[in-house]
Amino acid sequence: MSYEWIFIGILLLLGMVLAAVPLLVNSVLGPRKPHLLKNETYECGMETVGDTWIQFKVQYYIFSLVFVIFDVEVVFLFPWAVAYNQLPFFAVVEGVIFIVILAGGLLYVWKKGALDWV
Repeated sequence: MSYEWIFIGILLLLGMVLAAVPLLVNSVLGPRKPHLLKNETYECGMETVGDTWIQFKVQYYIFSLVFVIFDVEVVFLFPWAVAYNQLPFFAVVEGVIFIVILAGGLLYVWKKGALDWV
């Protein structure tokens, strides 16, 4: 049996225990004072009027998802741009291919109309 897997198992078990212990301690030691006001919807200290369930357009989620994806990809491109002068030709070609794939994704999202706010 490989000893590396034992350490991984111990770390997984320790991670689960460290996540479960605060929840158990809170359920045992936490105050229990149920009240009707605690179950009401709270929004800026004002009582809600009418239906509180408002459905947002899916387009907002898609726009934010595209933003996060391109933001993370900029993090990948930053070290490449900093070390651009020291990179071999193969690494420069790989970076250009990565940028072309990003541009293709942006064009696809643009053509699908996901970036329109209307």
